Amino acid sequence: MASTDTKKILPEEGKRNILISSALPYVNNVPHLGNIIGSVLSADVFSRFCKARGYPTLFVCGTDEYGTATETKAIEERVTPQQLCDKYYAIHSEVYQWFNIGFDHFGRTPTKQQTDIAQDIFLKLYKNGYLEERATVQPYCEQHKSFLADRFVEGECPLCQYPDARGDQCDKCGHLLDPLDLINPKCKLDGATPIPRETKHVFILLDKLQPVIEEWSKKSSVEGAWSHNGKVITESWLNEGLKPRGITRDLKWGTKVPLEGYDEKVLYVWFDACIGYVSITATYTEEWEKWWRNPEQVKLYQFMGKDNVPFHTVIFPGSQLGTGDKWTMPNHISTTEYLNYEHGKFSKSRGVGVFGTNAKETGIPSDVWRYYLLSHRPETGDSEFEWDGFIASNNNELLKNFGNFVNRVIKFVNSKIYDSVVPDYTKHTEPYFDEHKKEVNAALAQYNEELHAVKLKAALQTAMKVSSIGNKLLQDNKIDNKLATEQPDKCAAVVGLALNQIHLLASLIEPYMPATSALILEQLNMPLLIIPDLWEADSIKPNHKIGQAAHLFSVIKPEKEKEWRELFGGEEARKAKAEKEAKAAAKKAEKERKKAAKAAAKDGGAKGESVEAIEKGGKETLPGEKTAVEEVSEGVKQVVLQSS
Repeated sequence: MASTDTKKILPEEGKRNILISSALPYVNNVPHLGNIIGSVLSADVFSRFCKARGYPTLFVCGTDEYGTATETKAIEERVTPQQLCDKYYAIHSEVYQWFNIGFDHFGRTPTKQQTDIAQDIFLKLYKNGYLEERATVQPYCEQHKSFLADRFVEGECPLCQYPDARGDQCDKCGHLLDPLDLINPKCKLDGATPIPRETKHVFILLDKLQPVIEEWSKKSSVEGAWSHNGKVITESWLNEGLKPRGITRDLKWGTKVPLEGYDEKVLYVWFDACIGYVSITATYTEEWEKWWRNPEQVKLYQFMGKDNVPFHTVIFPGSQLGTGDKWTMPNHISTTEYLNYEHGKFSKSRGVGVFGTNAKETGIPSDVWRYYLLSHRPETGDSEFEWDGFIASNNNELLKNFGNFVNRVIKFVNSKIYDSVVPDYTKHTEPYFDEHKKEVNAALAQYNEELHAVKLKAALQTAMKVSSIGNKLLQDNKIDNKLATEQPDKCAAVVGLALNQIHLLASLIEPYMPATSALILEQLNMPLLIIPDLWEADSIKPNHKIGQAAHLFSVIKPEKEKEWRELFGGEEARKAKAEKEAKAAAKKAEKERKKAAKAAAKDGGAKGESVEAIEKGGKETLPGEKTAVEEVSEGVKQVVLQSS
């Protein structure tokens, strides 16, 4: 075991060591695009950037598998919690693999390491006086004779009147709740009305920990330059005043409580979920403490949606501080708002929106998805996923700007003029080229500054600006066969500058579009360039032989917008489509009937039949019979009913 750790990523003395976590996705569902951009994809970009800068970087994540939601879902699917977790762990792994998320380790929470570390933190908090046993009144279901954990109770939120609030938190207003405060509470398992009954639980005294949490957060939020919403949410909690909260639950699936008399209880998932970052690192390397007990040399960056902020800025650091041990604590908190779908919400139950398993089915490469999501990352407010914007970003930004620059240069060098060999570009110089390098280096400095500050969307725009600067280089110098013939040294200088800029660009876009970067490097026949502080434009030398040009992106046809909007719009969209198609069929049938009636009228006129009689088929409609129009109308109704 120990020998295998020699190849593991570990902090290095005197270097900028970066530890990255993305919020552990809850195991009992399929992630949608909003989940993906909110944590794992954003963290992946930062991880790839840090590695491209040469920093020792460890990126960990995994599925959060314990808790009430897993037990309830397992009951619904009639499997054990372990079987459920195995199923969804595989789904999550496949989705993230397709999106090219470069975890260094993607683990799980139900491990011996999780039990050992979580129980150690719990016992130290208990010993230091930050935990307290209390008799509590808890919902009890007389129907199946069991205490109910928070999520087993649903009802109306007492604060915002949302009708489907859970017993632990309202999804609409975001407030944490007590299940007994719900209006008209019901047991999730059998619909019975629970009754209050006394039981015993352990509480973490957050009020007692508030001074140290407050001191730490004030310092860390400034030094680590937290996202604005991360600061606001944390300050809101602290200003309201922290209160003791129960950290044990009446469940079987979870980390066992290491106290006598708690055999039938486990640690509450929001207490030990963040400890999963530590235990998942411990399953990656036995030397996990070099990452997690090394605040002098390691900076921790955590990525999450705004709904996860309090667990990462109050509960988890409070637990760390309460142990009295030395811990690597969050340095930077990067949080997002919500990504909506076509001005509505993602809904798996209603089939609305694109989920991780759907994206692959469209046939569009994962890099195009990554680009669109990252360019619409909801950093300061909610953003929208819209199909017209998705298609436009591919066709205009990627294909016409970025793809055009790369393809045009490499194809030119592949031509008979150079036969894929980089010309000697050192023979010609002029002030324009010096100014061009300055412009690229200014963009490079801005890019590095933005990504160090975890401004992912801004840095992507800056990387695309480097591509636009490259296109301007080609346009200003009119690179073509004429330039190569009449001014060969100048043409070589333009080609050399452009090729080196493409090499730099491959590194700048690698955090965002890794597969595209790899394709560019293959065409350049070059390794990935470590992102520099200063671009010298000489990484690709004269006489180097490049590979063959290939298109980086393909056009997405505009008609796909309608197709995908209907496919991922849920039942309402499908019903609307079916109704529209049925009406069109009815209109066509009526048109054909009238056409046939007119044709028949020419023959029937000689026999003295009226057009009206011919339109009725030459006979009166008998009682109970339907006319042609009525039959078509009935057909419309049937199609709509079948689609619903």
